[in-house]
Amino acid sequence: MTSAATEAWKEIAEREVPVPASPAARGGAPAAERLPDPGEASPDALAMARELGLSITVADILHRSGRAPDEATRRFLDPRLSHLTSPDGMADREASAERIARAVRAGERIVVFGDYDCDGITATAVMTGALRALSGQVTPLLATRAEGSYGLSAPALERVKRAAPTLLITCDCGSSDHERLAAARAAGIDCVVIDHHLVPAEPLPAIAFLNPHRADCGFPYKGLASCGLALSLLAAVRKKLGSSLDLRPYLDLVAIGTVADVAPLTGDNRALVRAGLGVLQAGARPGLRALAALANLDLGRGASAEDIAFRIAPRLNAPGRLGDPDVALELLLEQDSVTASALAATVEQAQMKRRAIQDEMLTSALAEIERAGFERDPAIVIARQGFHPGVVGIVAGRITARYGKPTIVIALEGAKGRGSVRGPAGARLHDALSRCRAELEGFGGHQAAAGVEVRADRVEALRAAWCDTFREQELPAAAALAAAHARLDDRDDPAAVARDLERLEPCGEGNRPAYVLVAGAAVRSARNLKGHLKLELSFARRDIACFGFELGELAARLAGGRVDVVGRLRRDAWRGGDAVEIRIEHISGPH
Repeated sequence: MTSAATEAWKEIAEREVPVPASPAARGGAPAAERLPDPGEASPDALAMARELGLSITVADILHRSGRAPDEATRRFLDPRLSHLTSPDGMADREASAERIARAVRAGERIVVFGDYDCDGITATAVMTGALRALSGQVTPLLATRAEGSYGLSAPALERVKRAAPTLLITCDCGSSDHERLAAARAAGIDCVVIDHHLVPAEPLPAIAFLNPHRADCGFPYKGLASCGLALSLLAAVRKKLGSSLDLRPYLDLVAIGTVADVAPLTGDNRALVRAGLGVLQAGARPGLRALAALANLDLGRGASAEDIAFRIAPRLNAPGRLGDPDVALELLLEQDSVTASALAATVEQAQMKRRAIQDEMLTSALAEIERAGFERDPAIVIARQGFHPGVVGIVAGRITARYGKPTIVIALEGAKGRGSVRGPAGARLHDALSRCRAELEGFGGHQAAAGVEVRADRVEALRAAWCDTFREQELPAAAALAAAHARLDDRDDPAAVARDLERLEPCGEGNRPAYVLVAGAAVRSARNLKGHLKLELSFARRDIACFGFELGELAARLAGGRVDVVGRLRRDAWRGGDAVEIRIEHISGPH
């Protein structure tokens, strides 16, 4: 395996979007018993394969997920922008578009203010880039962690005022910023809020509030991230201005923000991300082209949602985690290739620094968990003085991946603390935090990821409440989440299966990757490749390569035997042709 390929696996192992790790994926020995076998494809699955022109294996996956060979499944396999839900029911979309169009026509000063995470940054870049293309007078600003609060904080509002706008557009924040929005209105600034965070009951003091979670919003699809909402609003603004501006070049940013924010990859998001990956592959945006090169990602070969989650988004998030997200925004907006390369290098330096801080914090947190026995609790809370507040989310994700438990990691600074919350698939984190609100100064986010503010003297009470909550909230078992969706059918060409599996992409939240079982395969070779396991299997008279991250110590034990492997089957880009590889999630044997 090339050094670039090894680096790619290292990136993926960071798992900024957490999933439960199997015992094998955590480095344990393979199980002696056979792995659960989903069984042969049913006659209905065989009929679906014929009708949809799919491999038996992938038709079986679709059939087991409850799909039929109907129009809905055809749209799932071939999502298009023409399938997007009509935006007519989106509350305040027309009012937002009218106010923004009026500001553009009149040459008003507009501030676009975004949150410092990847969704906020990409939404800000989409809104800023398009409004400038429409001749808008736009100043983009981003929240910073140093200002001590999420979203539109009091210090952030002062920065907005210094720009002297008559219109403020917030991206990925604002739903809970009643006091600051009221202050902006008192200062003569009209506010349009674009957000997708859960909505408090109190009315928002803004002239327009675009959020699909509003109780009075008739837009049926609730999964759009802020970058997707921004693009939808811009389509309405463009129409009001009578412009023919092509918004498709901004879909790469929408794809990045949607995946990075763990938004569901279903419905509209599926179409937006699929189209955005195509724009990303074209590599027209100089900043992303330069950043991808530093991440050893060849955009010309195509990028996946996984590439965004583990190789692009962590880099764009890194400057903001360390205090200054502006360089990431500048990178996305820059049109000069030389300048973009310099900005990408700065972003990469932040990424390397973030990794070093993260590794130190994770080592410290794991030691405390083992020392205190927190791994025996139903959920985990770690709080430390000196932890970097910008990295707690990644550390929480790594702890979740290791133990399969909902985790809060808190950076304490004196008597106050700010933390991030991550959990395994199926954990409803926002609901859980609502039950712990008595111990918190504040919280926000989604069911899949959230943030908290807490006093240092309430950490123990929070730990007790957090654990009590997950004694009552049943989570899916990690083994069930990593169970095979279907058996690799020995009548299929593995390369054809890999191509058909790509039609299930983009995979992520709400559309988890499909795992296949290769049962009773003979091990032709087993190697320890710098601590990783490299297998060559013989199955149905075909050779299949397998890779197990940090499982190299198993090589000697598996050589010459038969194994069951569950994992993700994909084309092997490094070998080319019809070569395929399985990324191991579970392995048992030798049998």
